[in-house]
Amino acid sequence: MGSVCSTTVERRTYAVKIGSQRVSLPVVALSPALSLALLITVDMGVQFMSRAGEELADLLKPHDVDIVATVATMGIPLAVEVTRHLGLDQYVILHKTPKIHLADAVSESVRSITTDAEQRLLFDRARIGDVAGKRVAIVDDVISTGASTGAALRLLRRIGANVVAIGTLVTEASVWQSSLGDDAAMVQSLGVIPVFHPDESGGLSEDWRG
Repeated sequence: MGSVCSTTVERRTYAVKIGSQRVSLPVVALSPALSLALLITVDMGVQFMSRAGEELADLLKPHDVDIVATVATMGIPLAVEVTRHLGLDQYVILHKTPKIHLADAVSESVRSITTDAEQRLLFDRARIGDVAGKRVAIVDDVISTGASTGAALRLLRRIGANVVAIGTLVTEASVWQSSLGDDAAMVQSLGVIPVFHPDESGGLSEDWRG
């Protein structure tokens, strides 16, 4: 649980515990009716990410993971730390931006809560051998609607991966549970955050359903 505080009318933050660490996340309006607390992994610092990666790795260790997969770009710092603390070396990335080495990539469509247009997850065919037949853990910074996680699951399974766990720094509200269905039981999270709606007093009310 956390709480919304405001230093000015324009800037609100949300205090939340992520594993053993407490942080304040900026709350930004996605639309007039919906605001989100943003966890930007590339802004969190080395010490925070190292400890969070270690704590998430501890949750994933019982699943005997062979390799970690993540969705670019905010999941990459987490994947690096989880991989390191699991004692592994290699990880794989599902990209959202076309690159020269992804011209013949395996792809899967996805639409996330923070993106207006439909995107595609792209997986380098040269890395298929790293996940096919392997025990894979998907890690990501935030699981919100479950759209990106669901697309990652579909893509990885299509190329022969055995996805055994899903790890995240925080889950947001609860829409992801119905979106992922039975796969929601695989999710391991260090924290939980709501979404927010404006209230009659000009503040924000927490919505844990989404």
